[in-house]
Amino acid sequence: MRPDDWHLTEDLDGFLARAGDFLHSRPALHTVPLTVTETLRTRGVDAFGAEAPIFGRLERAGEVRATFFRTPPHRLNLTPLTPEEANTLAAHLAGLGRPLPGVIADHDTAAAFAEAWQRRTGATPTLHKRQRLYRLGTLTPPESLPEGRGRVAGARDRDQLMLWCREFVAAIGEVASVDAGSWADTRIAYGRVTFWEAPDGTPVSMAGVTPMVAGQIRVAPVYTPAHLRGRGYAGAATVEVSRTALAAGAAEVLLFADLDNPTSNGLYQRIGYRPVTDFAVYDF
Repeated sequence: MRPDDWHLTEDLDGFLARAGDFLHSRPALHTVPLTVTETLRTRGVDAFGAEAPIFGRLERAGEVRATFFRTPPHRLNLTPLTPEEANTLAAHLAGLGRPLPGVIADHDTAAAFAEAWQRRTGATPTLHKRQRLYRLGTLTPPESLPEGRGRVAGARDRDQLMLWCREFVAAIGEVASVDAGSWADTRIAYGRVTFWEAPDGTPVSMAGVTPMVAGQIRVAPVYTPAHLRGRGYAGAATVEVSRTALAAGAAEVLLFADLDNPTSNGLYQRIGYRPVTDFAVYDF
């Protein structure tokens, strides 16, 4: 392989040794690879499934210019690429005979790779979702919050977390990356989910956070059961976890919102989140 080329590996430590500085250089734009590789580093490379993850980096003149990762069976995740770089990667992966279910990246990169993949393999790309990445500016809680309070989910909430994990995954049309029980246990252990609960103590919404990596924390997931929506619960839970993230020392608090959901996009902007860039998810 040429020195200036795509380098693929299943060695997470080796990948981070070469690409870690690059990922840390733009924490907001690289929030997903930063948090996923941190999860894999701390919990093991089987944290997202039985098949080994694969990582890649593009080097130019001895410097890392872009990266990708994939945790099968999930989509390829890319940092920003030029159309030429996207075409080169598509050719490289197609030549290796590696099937892909889809791609997620910033809007232009995802579109360029999807087009290149179609040329190389004949697969038909379908736009699955459009997302907007937001960064918190000045946290601005609503003037009136719904009745109730925020509370960090604990061991007694395990069944509730498992249920809402399954419901959330189904609601966004995705495949669960981990068992709901493991998902709940990890978040309980590290206090990474906050409920908004009604005055009688019933949880009515949840907001989670990722671990802090490179000074950034991402709010995810935010979920309210369908029959409880429209009452301000999601906004209250998001304000609570955002305030906690800032108190923990996060330099950047981030979140993704589905662009086809104007309600959530409006909510996040009202409480202080500002657009960073748009992402696209394609299925092949």
